[in-house]
Order: sequence, then C-alpha cells, then structure tokens
Amino acid sequence: MLSPNEIRQEITSQIVEALNNGKLPPWRRPWSDDPNAGLNTSLSSGRPYSGINQLVLQVAASKSGFQTKWWGTYRQVQASGGHVLKGEKGTHVVLFKPIQRTRIDENGEETDDSFLVLRTFVVFNAEQTSGLAQYQVGFAPPKHDTGERYEQADEVIETTDADIRYGGNEAFYRSGEDFIQVPYRHQFESPEAFYETTFHELCHWTEKRVGFDRSQAENTYALGELIAEIGSCFLMGELGLPTTANMTNHASYIEGWLKGMSGDPRFIFRAAAQASKSVEFVLSFSRHPVEPVGPIDEVIPL
Repeated sequence: MLSPNEIRQEITSQIVEALNNGKLPPWRRPWSDDPNAGLNTSLSSGRPYSGINQLVLQVAASKSGFQTKWWGTYRQVQASGGHVLKGEKGTHVVLFKPIQRTRIDENGEETDDSFLVLRTFVVFNAEQTSGLAQYQVGFAPPKHDTGERYEQADEVIETTDADIRYGGNEAFYRSGEDFIQVPYRHQFESPEAFYETTFHELCHWTEKRVGFDRSQAENTYALGELIAEIGSCFLMGELGLPTTANMTNHASYIEGWLKGMSGDPRFIFRAAAQASKSVEFVLSFSRHPVEPVGPIDEVIPL
C-alpha cells in the first residue's frame, strides 16, 4: 500500500506530465451544453468531485478522450444498472478518511481523538461501461440555452455583492481596498472570456474570506494564481460555460506551477482544495450549500 506522500507524489507527477505535454492546463475543458458534460461527477451522489479528485479525473478524461462527466466505482456502476467493460482500467482517486481513537492526554486521562488516513479507490468513466446510455453525451437535449447560462453567471456574480468596478484595460483584485477591477464586457473577445476573468478575480476576492493566508505558504504568487485559475474553471464548468483557449502569461504561470509542484507534492493538493473552498463560497450567495452525500466526494486539504 502506498504511503500518503507516495500517493501525493504520484498524482502530482500525473498533473506535471499533463502540464508539460498539453497545450493548456488539464483542468481547462471546452464544456459542452450537454447535460452529461461538465465537471466530473459521482454516479452515486450526483455531486461533482471536489479538490484534487476533480483535477485527477480531468487529466484522465483528457488523456482518454472521455466526454461524459459521470464516474463511479465498480459497485456504483452495477448499482446504476451497468457494468464495466472487460479490460477497462480505472482511475485512482483519493479519500481522506477520519479514524477515531482513544488516547491518554497530558493529564493522564482518556480522551477521544481522530486523525486522517489517505486512501485511494478506483472509479470508471461511464464511457468504460455498458448499460448506462443515459449517462452518455448526446443522450438528452441541452437543458438551457446559452442566454440562460449567461443569466445564471450574472446572478452568481451579482449576488456576491463584491465591489466590482468596470472599465480600463486590466483585470485585478486589490486586497487593501477590497475591490475588483474588470474591463467592460464588450472589451472581451467573447462573453465566456468576460466571465472567466471575472470569476478568476472573484476567487482572489475570496482568499481572506475563506482563510487562505498567503504569508503562510511558499511560492505564494504561483499558488494564488493557480487557485484562482482552477476556481475560475470550476465555476465555468458548474455553469456549463466553456473555458477559453487563451491564458494571460500562460508560459510564466505554468513555469511557476511546475516549480511549486516539483518542490512540494502537497502544492497541487492545497491549490485544488482551496479552489473548491473559493468556488463554494462564491456559489453560496446564489444557492443554498448542499452537504456531501457520501465519502466519495470528501476531500480534506492536507
């Protein structure tokens, strides 16, 4: 059985390889408006995977060309009415499982305690199965048109009540004055580019609101930009909007991310976990938070 550090290193190596070989970061996907496309989602709970598991499955989907968002364990596939095709190999995702124990404290008294154990389990994409036609891209017509998705994105932005100032030729978040600056939407090459940029800055806006302390982290600039980049892509996927093909300072960002990941296998775990926190905070203003249904979606930052 692999140790927690070996698991982190293995996952980090997969993402580093994807960054080195791909034209874009592996979590960027041209989301379809098909109801079976989007953020990788659990067959058992119907909820998107969070944190590092979302990135692991993005890498696997990109590498194998999977289009559907649905994944499940062997048993979950069976419980959904399908079965895994012979010869198909699954993808390892992780679970941080709390273990309860009783220990003796400094006063010599018994006290309840718990610690986390990192484990891996295997999931299969619905395209690796038979009997699950309803989970395939193309099975059902789109639920919403593009205009409705733009309206949803506008609602997500507006309900945060963040101080967003429009105009100029730069996009940034100024922490000291707690405001976001974004060019007018007509200045962007596409509506998607406008939303992607605004979501990126909103993720920066969440930093001090969800407990991300840059002073306590190494490679702070690269980590902060990676969190905002992943968070923006997660928000676009949540709303069914495609990510754009271009990134500002693409090469320099990736160089910084690779440096951070190579120096610390926990780097990408922290970024993914923090991005999930940022996304949940942004979305919490426009919908009621939903508690995870089962352990398959549980990702706790290391």
